[in-house]
Amino acid sequence: MRAAIQVLSAIMLNVEFLTGNLGNGFIALVNIMDWVKRGKISSVDQILTALAVISRITVLWSLYIMVSIFSVYPDAEVTMTTVRLTHLIWVISQHFSIWLATILSILYFLKIANFSNSIFLYLRWRFTKVVSVALLMSLLLLFLNILVSNIHIDMWMNKFETNVSYSYKLKNFTHIPTLLVLTNSMVTLMPFTVSMTMFILLIFSLWKHLKKIKHIAKSSRDTSGTAHIKALKTVFAFLLLYVIFTFSLFVHLWSYEFGEKKKLFKYFCPVGIIAFPSLHSFVLIMGNSKLRQTSLLVLSMLRCKIQGC
Repeated sequence: MRAAIQVLSAIMLNVEFLTGNLGNGFIALVNIMDWVKRGKISSVDQILTALAVISRITVLWSLYIMVSIFSVYPDAEVTMTTVRLTHLIWVISQHFSIWLATILSILYFLKIANFSNSIFLYLRWRFTKVVSVALLMSLLLLFLNILVSNIHIDMWMNKFETNVSYSYKLKNFTHIPTLLVLTNSMVTLMPFTVSMTMFILLIFSLWKHLKKIKHIAKSSRDTSGTAHIKALKTVFAFLLLYVIFTFSLFVHLWSYEFGEKKKLFKYFCPVGIIAFPSLHSFVLIMGNSKLRQTSLLVLSMLRCKIQGC
């Protein structure tokens, strides 16, 4: 039973890893080719490309390597340098993954929502400044996150050295306090809250729009309502996947404190962890008309080639 669960979770993990790399690579390739062809790139495509190349692929590889190593070899000995380097890569890639997705949520809100508020109109026309401020704030939070995390690592290592005979080595990496993950989660709580706020405001904007068109003649196609719904689906998928990711991460860490019988479900936690950077790429593809049409064209060509058309 246990062996079957391990095999099943390993298969799901590898499928997610491969499809995630394909999805993010597809986003980057299509946007870069379109950029070269047109000589310009839109703000949405810039964010999507940065999200796919800079953060998501890095997140996928770092998560996959860490989860694979410490799931297969939970009692492996690692040096303190490995701990610091692994955590640094994890923090930086995850940080930009969350913040770029949040900026994308802000962009959807400013471009699609319809409010007459002066602050909203100012932010809509100053989107570049909004992005710059958001990135600057994110860099400040990233610095604080790394600083606090290194302090926690030093404190934990000092305590470890006083209780263990061999120095600068850690037995069972999975027993490092979950305080590091908790610190990172607290820092990313701000962008998550911003995305949640954008989601609620988009719902309110859609409600106002639907209320308004009840009193006027409906056009054959409600483009504004359709845009609202697409944006809401994309932002909701991001929020849901990130909640699953965070929950799976904490359960995976805490599962090592449980009894052997309760440890079986921990094999599926890595699947939930990898699902965020992997599946979210396909959400972005389906939510973007250019990427969706290109993907459908590629799939039709592949199907035709396989069938010998």
